Amino acid sequence: MAAALGTGMMRVESEHSVDATVERLQGMLAAKRVTVFAVVDHSGEAAKAGLTMPATKLVIFGNPAAGTPVMLAAPSIAIDLPLKILVWEDGEGSVWLGWNTAEYLQERHGVPEALLPALGAAEMLAKQAAA
Repeated sequence: MAAALGTGMMRVESEHSVDATVERLQGMLAAKRVTVFAVVDHSGEAAKAGLTMPATKLVIFGNPAAGTPVMLAAPSIAIDLPLKILVWEDGEGSVWLGWNTAEYLQERHGVPEALLPALGAAEMLAKQAAA
């Protein structure tokens, strides 16, 4: 079950490790022919700087055919696109997926109601990758 995590952000607990969750997410995106623009390994970069943090990765993905009309209607949303899903391990060893809600992005940028489905992909993907 998804739960709120701060203003405009939701999270769901994963049944898998951070790496396995990210792999599942990437596989789902590839199957849907959605571009993965980057996977930012925050914990890996922290380790390179001599710091430690629980496993934390940010998956940045999108579909220009879906995102471009949204950016044309509400140009400021380009700061929040492509879509992102954060996958992290908390201090107790639980793994979470977090994303910005479509409603939050709509309110923040004035996205027309008709374009909301393009912003709802993160929630559907996060829930599937967590299972």
